[in-house]
Amino acid sequence: MTTERAWGKRQFGHRARLALTLAQVRAIDDQAHAARTMWNLLHDWWTMLPKDKRSLAAADAAIRQARKDLDWLAVLPAQAAQAVLKTYFQAWRNYWDGRAEAHNFKSRIRSVMSVDIPQGRDLSAIRVHRRWGVVNIPKVGRVRFRWTRDLPVGKRADKDNRITGARLVKDALGWHIAFRVQTFEAAPEAHQGPRVGIDAGVNLPLALSDGNHFDHGRPARLPDKTADRDKWLNTKEKAKLLRLEKRAAHRRSFRKPGERSSNRLRSTYDQIKQLRAIATRRAVDWQHKTTTAIANQYGTVVVEQLSITNMVKSARGTVEEPGKNVAQKAGLNRSISQEAWGRTVTMLTYKLAQRGGTLHKVPAPGTSLRCSACGFTTPGGREDQATFMCKNPDCGFRANADWNAARNVLHLYRIGHVAIPAAGRAAVRRARRVKPATAR
Repeated sequence: MTTERAWGKRQFGHRARLALTLAQVRAIDDQAHAARTMWNLLHDWWTMLPKDKRSLAAADAAIRQARKDLDWLAVLPAQAAQAVLKTYFQAWRNYWDGRAEAHNFKSRIRSVMSVDIPQGRDLSAIRVHRRWGVVNIPKVGRVRFRWTRDLPVGKRADKDNRITGARLVKDALGWHIAFRVQTFEAAPEAHQGPRVGIDAGVNLPLALSDGNHFDHGRPARLPDKTADRDKWLNTKEKAKLLRLEKRAAHRRSFRKPGERSSNRLRSTYDQIKQLRAIATRRAVDWQHKTTTAIANQYGTVVVEQLSITNMVKSARGTVEEPGKNVAQKAGLNRSISQEAWGRTVTMLTYKLAQRGGTLHKVPAPGTSLRCSACGFTTPGGREDQATFMCKNPDCGFRANADWNAARNVLHLYRIGHVAIPAAGRAAVRRARRVKPATAR
């Protein structure tokens, strides 16, 4: 007996590196600065205007007039300017609905340089080589980009399979283009793989309940552990990062309050950003490969519902009650942030859905202290970071602490969380100003 599989539209993003000339880099930089300035002008205009005169039509008219009066704003294409207005209004909706904090002006230094291309037909992307493609950027021209994934372009593009838009984003290593792709494909069949629980850690990134684990091969530590700040850099890169940070601190000491940074200090900051960007790329590459392997092998994945924001809070304390072990807690917070557990869970969620699998979250309290063999929590069971020894006289179970926690994670899913006391269950928190679904 056969059943027809449902078809539906799927939207995803794909990021590729651009190969730009110096003139093209300056042109896109000017567009990005114009987009940021337009956001700031729009925010200033919106907050100063009386509430009864605020409207989308009035904002659109103000943007059109500004592009006519100011030549340096006109370098931004009209469609990109409309995208700035749309993004600004969406930011207000997110604030009104409680999904985000109130937005503010965009700083030249701290904000990400980006330009939106909302219409896919303006791109005219084609593939010209096994490794390269060409895309059209408004007011810049034809630009090459690195071809690392098959995209619906040329004869393969139709109304259901096409590129709907893109966004140009700049980081410390240069400009990239993030395509928005829409495809029409069949819904996946249910994944027949086994169930597995995953415990996320720092020394052992991902421990699985079946005994497997995924390690990212941490490079050798520096002799000075205080300088070992990024686990994704090799020994030479770590030493270079330490030198740059010391140089930046030295040059920053000569800057007076309110004085602009010198060119040499900005150059040092740029070099530090490049090393950070390299580390981020390596981390994301490892996460993609690891989550793909897990999604291909397992049908049901169970993870802990972690509150990472609370886990990385500083231990500095207050003047009246100063904290203890502040430096050690800062190092732990840095290691947790570099693991990016939230991004790993996000990747697992959509990759499992593409393959017919599912991801579930269970409450985290007690999973690393409870014995997975007898189910009891006894004091002193966690002998050290890597060893768990059950102190129950009738049990005596001994295993790796992360593997024991992963088995507890999977067991909580199987029993439906009924073994968790009410005081230890993860509470469902809603953002401020968000009403329950029943009251909407």
